Amino acid sequence: MDRSLNNVPNLLRELNKIGVALSTEKDHNRLLELILIKAMDITNSDGGTLYLCKNDKSLKFEILHNRSLAVHKGGTSGEKISLPSIQLYDEQGNTNNKMVAAYAVNSAQTVNIKDAYTNEDFDFSGTRDFDKKMGYRSISFLTVPMTNHENDIIGVLQLINTINKSTNQIVSFSLLDQQLMESLASQAAVTITNKTLIGAQKKLFDSFIQLIATAIDEKSPYTAQHCRRVPVITGMLADAANKIDTGPFKDFCMSDDEMYELNVAAWLHDCGKITTPEYVVDKSKKLETIFDRINLVDTRFEILKRDAVITALEAIIKENKACDDIDRELKNDALLQNKLKELDVEKKEIEKYNIGGELLVDNDLKRIKELAKRTYQDSVGETVSLLNNEEVENLQISRGTLNKGERKIINNHVSVTIKMLESLPYPKHLRNVPEFAGCHHEKMDGTGYPNKLKGNQMSIPARMIAIADIFEALTAGDRPYKKGMPLSQSLKILGRMKLENHIDPDLFDVFIHKKIYLTYAKKHLRKEQIDEVNLQNIPGYNSLS
Repeated sequence: MDRSLNNVPNLLRELNKIGVALSTEKDHNRLLELILIKAMDITNSDGGTLYLCKNDKSLKFEILHNRSLAVHKGGTSGEKISLPSIQLYDEQGNTNNKMVAAYAVNSAQTVNIKDAYTNEDFDFSGTRDFDKKMGYRSISFLTVPMTNHENDIIGVLQLINTINKSTNQIVSFSLLDQQLMESLASQAAVTITNKTLIGAQKKLFDSFIQLIATAIDEKSPYTAQHCRRVPVITGMLADAANKIDTGPFKDFCMSDDEMYELNVAAWLHDCGKITTPEYVVDKSKKLETIFDRINLVDTRFEILKRDAVITALEAIIKENKACDDIDRELKNDALLQNKLKELDVEKKEIEKYNIGGELLVDNDLKRIKELAKRTYQDSVGETVSLLNNEEVENLQISRGTLNKGERKIINNHVSVTIKMLESLPYPKHLRNVPEFAGCHHEKMDGTGYPNKLKGNQMSIPARMIAIADIFEALTAGDRPYKKGMPLSQSLKILGRMKLENHIDPDLFDVFIHKKIYLTYAKKHLRKEQIDEVNLQNIPGYNSLS
């Protein structure tokens, strides 16, 4: 590139173009590479090195280029730089002014050297060793500190051996070269600082998201990994839909920003549960509130047994029987023994109904009402039903352990999730997080909650989280009311949900076709859950082969 004074306008335009390119580059290594390559291009340098400051104590080699030697290390090369960092201070804490790069940082000044071999101000022994080993001759050096908008030096840009295009000879860096590189170094420093701050904010944001998810999981031992596993399944499904080259998703594509947005939503999909009472989340038995009231029912049965024994004893006394062995007399009392056995049977029946793992039928509901009619005398002599109305209602829960009120409370976590997430000021690339996260209990046929949305009212990423949420719940082994299902059973349930138009049918087929269930299972499920899956037995599955 012509670096004469006559070409200054073109050089300034080139700097502006470089500034735009730097501001749009998101990858850290490519950004550093772009800075060094453009600096070498403008100055027609044969070599260059870019250092970044580490903890204000040293300069770390980030990228090393030499065109004539075909050397490219660090940056995007994939080849590590084995050279040790340059220390900015010695062991006594004094500034290191013998190394030119360290001096540029400590003095905040550009150093322009005509010939490293004749320079006596700095230690170039390492340069001479490199030259000897490589058959090279390092002559001119331009070392520029990279100072950002806060006047902090974040690194050093060093160029070696600028070449005159007319003579093809190595020459000294001109004053114009120095001014151009100081301008470029300043632009680069501001860009790197901004990117670093953005990266730090993103890291903080991600950590905060995971902190919320951890708090939700820690709230209940029964959902200890749910908020962590749903993003895993969601990410696998999104990646599969992105890569598949057949079926309805063959033209589907999500950008890196969209994938990140989906991941954030998956992490936060249950954030509303932070307001859900623990006794509802942890309810493992139907009679459980802050404790399992089956213990109270058991106590009532003990009262009934005690009263039966007292009645028998009163009969013995009333008949004026002379009995040397009361215990034997009671054991021989057929009426009493039948009564006690009857009470034991009824007690076990109620204990069985208290478990939420089995579906109740009409006969079960009728039997619970019959059991509730039994009465006993309380401490003040009043006649009390064995089971009160609220206990009967809970025992008659047909599926799971939650009654209607508790189900409403647990379902409300989605509304709270949406409310919480919609209150946040999102940047453009995260504005869909509330929608993605808030639809994980909606169904394709509009029978889900909280807004009864139909399939065409939900985005594809939202439908992905819905499938991930269901599959994780089916296979999770830490729920209070059930054990983790084997793969074959879980996939049959998912398949039936597809046929019932509850989940996205095309995403379900991708989930099965790409064996996402198996990849996930090998890392997150117990071995006994990973049984043989026959694709022919999965309801509704349409092969994409």
